[in-house]
Amino acid sequence: MNPNHQTITLGGGCFWCTEAVFVRVNGVLDVESGYCNGQIIDPGYEQVCSGRTGHAEVVKLVYDPARVSTRELLEIFFVIHDPTTLNAQGNDQGTQYRSGIYFSTPDQQEVALAVIEELKQSGVYSRPIVTEVLPQANYWSAESYHQDFFASNPAHGYCMAVAAPKVAKFRKTFARLAHD
Repeated sequence: MNPNHQTITLGGGCFWCTEAVFVRVNGVLDVESGYCNGQIIDPGYEQVCSGRTGHAEVVKLVYDPARVSTRELLEIFFVIHDPTTLNAQGNDQGTQYRSGIYFSTPDQQEVALAVIEELKQSGVYSRPIVTEVLPQANYWSAESYHQDFFASNPAHGYCMAVAAPKVAKFRKTFARLAHD
């Protein structure tokens, strides 16, 4: 990896939706769906969905901070998911769908905590933010069929009902950061 690039891992519910947005962000160089911050080695999808591994469904982003800042990535993150629902996003229920920011540098941690505090002070959410902010640990890539799922399956019911509206919301809210 280029020493000027950074990695941050985000859990915003189903990784199909989160990945569908972040692949369209200028300055994001790679997006990989995976699992992190659980207790077992190399978990599979079915194990993670059981809720017994402790892993979150996440996307690992490699980005160029000269083109997109950590703050901008986190602003997008907070617009495309609900950080006030514990262990759930919409109909997706379970600890694997928790809201989380898994940082790889102390600066990312600092920015994440500052953004969360600003959101709390702004009153934009009527309920408390439950997003966990932790170092990335025990990361594993998801199975190949999960990678680029939205791009490969745009007519899939979940993609049409859940992922596509998130992509549209991102494009509308962050047009300056979007590409196709």
